[in-house]
Amino acid sequence: MSVPLFPPLFPFSAIVGQPQLKNALLLCAVDTTLGGVLIRGDKGTAKSTAARALTAVLPPIERVAGCAFNCLPGQPAEQCAVCQGDAKTVSATVPFVTLPLGATEDRVLGTLDLQRALKGEKNALQPGLLAAAHRGILYIDEVNLLPDHLVDVLLDVAAMGVNSVQREGLSVSHLARFTLIGTMNLEEGDLRPQLLDRFGLMVEVVAPRDKTLRAEVVRRRLAYEADPLAYAAQWNDEQDNLRARIAAAQTLLPQVVLSDALLDLISHLCCEFEVASLRADIVMHKTARAFAALDGRLQVTPDDVRAAAELVLPHRRRRKPFEQPGLDQDKLDDLMQEAMQAPQQQGGNGQDQSDSSSDSDAESENQSEKPSDSGDSQQVFAAAAVGNARQLKVDAPVNNVATLAGRRSDSADATRGRMIRAVPDSNPASLAVGATLRSAVLRSAAEGAQEGAVQLQASDLHGKVKAGKNANLILFVVDASGSMAAQRRMETVKGAVLALLTDVYQRRDQVAVIGFRGDKASLLLAPTRSVDLAEQGLRELPTGGRTPLPHALQLALQTLDQSNGTAPPLLVLLSDGKGNVALENGGDPWRETLALAEQLAARGTPALVLDTETGYVRLGRAGQLAQALGAECMTLEELTADNLALTIRARMTH
Repeated sequence: MSVPLFPPLFPFSAIVGQPQLKNALLLCAVDTTLGGVLIRGDKGTAKSTAARALTAVLPPIERVAGCAFNCLPGQPAEQCAVCQGDAKTVSATVPFVTLPLGATEDRVLGTLDLQRALKGEKNALQPGLLAAAHRGILYIDEVNLLPDHLVDVLLDVAAMGVNSVQREGLSVSHLARFTLIGTMNLEEGDLRPQLLDRFGLMVEVVAPRDKTLRAEVVRRRLAYEADPLAYAAQWNDEQDNLRARIAAAQTLLPQVVLSDALLDLISHLCCEFEVASLRADIVMHKTARAFAALDGRLQVTPDDVRAAAELVLPHRRRRKPFEQPGLDQDKLDDLMQEAMQAPQQQGGNGQDQSDSSSDSDAESENQSEKPSDSGDSQQVFAAAAVGNARQLKVDAPVNNVATLAGRRSDSADATRGRMIRAVPDSNPASLAVGATLRSAVLRSAAEGAQEGAVQLQASDLHGKVKAGKNANLILFVVDASGSMAAQRRMETVKGAVLALLTDVYQRRDQVAVIGFRGDKASLLLAPTRSVDLAEQGLRELPTGGRTPLPHALQLALQTLDQSNGTAPPLLVLLSDGKGNVALENGGDPWRETLALAEQLAARGTPALVLDTETGYVRLGRAGQLAQALGAECMTLEELTADNLALTIRARMTH
């Protein structure tokens, strides 16, 4: 008996709990035009397991054997030689294609078929991952870490359903309509808004809090790992029933009716939740119909609309930077209840609505008059409004190492990005196919080779020189001591940092936060792309006590050393410079501060010092500290000026 190389997937029917996740995936199976689903959640919450398990319960599709474009039988792609002839149609499983984070554009889009080109045939396309995913599922694990150049590719294809390849003499287009499934962990940062809107549905998943459910998850997983084949066989009946249910829903879907009243309700919900994208209305309409079809009904109900809203609206509603996607369930309940009561109120004199409006206005006015809780007892200050987001421009040289993709620092020799030129290279890391072939053809012609006889030599090889953008590591070192909190300057400080965080978020940088007060400094947030966590830590940062400034700079050095140079750093220090807590050796705090600042300067770390000192008499310690760091020094008043762009230049000595 032969043992399969790859064990069967964990059965979709055996997944414990996660009803919303399973519903979202099933809805995408019923209506493939929904746009896919984004699955957000912590590690180990069955995100990838559920996504991969879906293919086993999908009804098979008809395709031509050997077709690399997954053409619909009878509708072959222009460049598909297999489907153009008398090909045999077979029943096959739905394609499930994984897009790796490190994939190249050539592998995703497709590229010139080098073998056919060297034989003198006409330019032909070697299909990429998008062609393989046509009529199937394109799965991206940790989609929020996908490089920008691949995100741009996906945006174009997801919008048009067509992949156009314009490179190396090729001008080819083919259909690429797929269901996009992405998983992500919020700790690694958020997703670009443009790509976020392309996901039809979004689900937040968390591990079960019930001990009985958690124990059952463990039992099933251990049983599967002990004998995958036997465990999968136990769920065959449930899998078959679910597959039949999906097939029936797909057949029923065109007949499902959604009334005009419910369509008005969908648009009303989108307006009330301040959803800018009209795609939300369309996807909610489709999702509500898919819910009804999956339940075997021909008529959409308000409950279907509500369930659709929970999947479609959370990631599309208008929100402030760092505000988490989500839906106010109480507000949704109120809006649904008002919609149900609206027909009963038609024909009245409108007095109820007028009174309700007056009550709402009064309540809003009362809330505006309530004093804000400044948290004086706990010394936790709110963040003051500072207007537009500030921009940090970091002109820092980048070493020839693998760095994180971002949008701040230019890299003239990036491993990813757009190609700017081709250069001769006998051992290229990325082959410039067009330049290589041109060199081979010209050399062969000069050597008197027969027409169509082209021989490729090492001297013909050319490599790609790419230009891209690298991310930065922005390390915030925030003084939370009593010298600042006494005059409530912490409100302005927090507001300034949050404004800078907006810029960090937009440019996909890493961020780390060090806070110092009392007797020591603490790493509030290790380097991460999740600026939401940085914002939360800063808002909850308590203040008061002494100023351990040397400890903060020492911890900053350790943090930068541990970052391994994966992103060029920028140090942003917010302090008045009045350090009064020495290191363990009991030396002079100010001298220790200057010595550590000189170490950071010698390390070549670009820095910005924001002077938070106030009052008529100022010691100017922050300015002296900035000089030792070789850094720019600004006051908070200068920072909060509108349309300010800060240019931080590295002072490298090596």
